Amino acid sequence: MLWACVLLPHLALDTVLRRHPAPDQPLALVTGPLQRRVLSAVNAAAAAQGLHRGQSVAAAEALCGALQVIDDDPARVARTRDFLAAWAYRYSSQVSLDLPGALVLEVEGSLGLFGPWPAFEARLRDDLRALGFRHRIAMAPTAAAAAVLARHQDGLAVTTPGVMHAALSSVPVAQARLPGKAAAAFERMAVRRLGQVLALPRASLGQRHGPALLSHLDQLLGHAPETLALYRPPDAFDEKIELNYDVESSLALLFPLRRLTADLAAYLAGRDGGVSRFVLRLGHEDREDTEVVVGLLAPERQPAMLFELARGRLERVAVPAPVRTLRLLARELPPFVPAARELFEARPQQSVDWPSLRERLRARLGNDAVYGLEAVADHRPERSWKRRDGIAPPSAPAHAPPAPRPTWLLPRPVPLHGRPLRLLAGPERIESGWWDGGDVQRDYYVVETAQGQRAWAYCAAGEHGPYMLHGWFA
Repeated sequence: MLWACVLLPHLALDTVLRRHPAPDQPLALVTGPLQRRVLSAVNAAAAAQGLHRGQSVAAAEALCGALQVIDDDPARVARTRDFLAAWAYRYSSQVSLDLPGALVLEVEGSLGLFGPWPAFEARLRDDLRALGFRHRIAMAPTAAAAAVLARHQDGLAVTTPGVMHAALSSVPVAQARLPGKAAAAFERMAVRRLGQVLALPRASLGQRHGPALLSHLDQLLGHAPETLALYRPPDAFDEKIELNYDVESSLALLFPLRRLTADLAAYLAGRDGGVSRFVLRLGHEDREDTEVVVGLLAPERQPAMLFELARGRLERVAVPAPVRTLRLLARELPPFVPAARELFEARPQQSVDWPSLRERLRARLGNDAVYGLEAVADHRPERSWKRRDGIAPPSAPAHAPPAPRPTWLLPRPVPLHGRPLRLLAGPERIESGWWDGGDVQRDYYVVETAQGQRAWAYCAAGEHGPYMLHGWFA
């Protein structure tokens, strides 16, 4: 087996920055009791002002008056780790979060699908950069070794036990993830490299540092099996962004909305599924949440499509009160079947395919504004069709009409004025509807007006006028 470790050294800070509207402004995470709040992480702008981890909040604000502080919330970080595991599940069915600050995934079984490791690694890095997480990646035959090597050298990939042993030997003891206080004890003994630890007598190591160290070393080298709890994706997506300010317009919600829909798309890709309905909940301080329901006619998972649909629905909602939180909840997650594509697409580059255009129109105009038509087995033209919702293919009519029908049928017939009329085809007699009170007896003609237009008109059965216009031919 081959394991890849994705080390996330700035996970808590990246979790906040990726959802912050101004990540380039000085920002710090704070922790500790109320009497002594200290900085636990700072972004690049804050570090440029002289701020650092462990500094008191009072001293930091004295140095940087524009500093924004946010609580370092372990629950928020845990939710982010679960989200990243759902993302990694797209690439491997064996994903684990057991190692702190990292996730590991078995990749040997996925190389045939995603290409050789350099291409696979590049794909992982592209995804992580798009999601907004700084990272280090390494690959090794054991998950523990991959985690140690990712901390030691970003991008290192070893595939055999011999090369892995040599790579681990050069790792500093402080980076070897040794249990308990073993690393500090070895430092005091002037044992600086993991290779020096491995050269020590095994019995002496066990007596001095206990069986936990021996077990860790055996798992590093692959001499003992690793017991990792494997991740299983949940059956629903539920993410919330807490805003640090009051938002009174839907326009200001577009940035967090884009991040939430992108996260939803990454989660759906991990499940190899789509979403047919999701809900946006706008949280207010002193009143119930405002719900915005986004329904789709077919399962989708493209981030741009999900964002456009949610944006269209959100822009049509009047925000009743300032918004403090934005939550996206998706429970209806059916299988996703990509649309069939031709090998050589004839569609122009800037055009939009019909499913995307249909969903955008429904988001902008409303669900009832976009629908299809379906033929009905009725000879009366005004009753030969019905409105069809959804995406199911229309059923074939029971009887095909004996003559051509116009592409534009008027809502109701109107008198056809203008002379002379040239009769091109007809008459076609339609007598129907006696059983439901809508009896009609008409003779239909295809006529040409003086302006050269082709029309579909009728008169009473057996008569030769006056004519009533019922439709136009293209």
